Amino acid sequence: MSTPTSTPLLRTTLVWSAIVTAVLVVMGGVIGFLTAGVSGMSSALVAVLLAAVFLGLTIVSILVANRFYGDPLFVPIFFGAVMGGWILKFVVFLIVLFVLRDQPWLTPMVFFVALVVSIVASLVVDVVVMIRMRIPAVSDASLPTAAQVDEGERRPGDTSTPRD
Repeated sequence: MSTPTSTPLLRTTLVWSAIVTAVLVVMGGVIGFLTAGVSGMSSALVAVLLAAVFLGLTIVSILVANRFYGDPLFVPIFFGAVMGGWILKFVVFLIVLFVLRDQPWLTPMVFFVALVVSIVASLVVDVVVMIRMRIPAVSDASLPTAAQVDEGERRPGDTSTPRD
């Protein structure tokens, strides 16, 4: 059984996202500390790590679902995994929001800026990886072999007439 061509792309995105997250943790911690002290540092760290977990969960759910590629139930498994991941993210987001909203150590502006910068950085990683990966325009498709065409084998939906 083969794997979909999206798997290397997603793995590369996950690796680069982890590297960017590590850089943002350091930068966010330092900038947050310089602007608002320990409260700013902790706010920035929580925001960067929260963004990394939420954005990484989507990639991980797709990679897990891709393990079932070739299975007759691949499409329902894929959409179940992705939707399950989305629902999990939504519930966890609401819980985190309710827990963090009244915390005295949270600096809202630092948290917001760090969260936005993390999300934009993740989108930049996605774009750069997509541009640099070499994936065929039509992937995961199988074309008939020359022998099948020469023998006049017909496939479902084939409206052409066999050659004489």
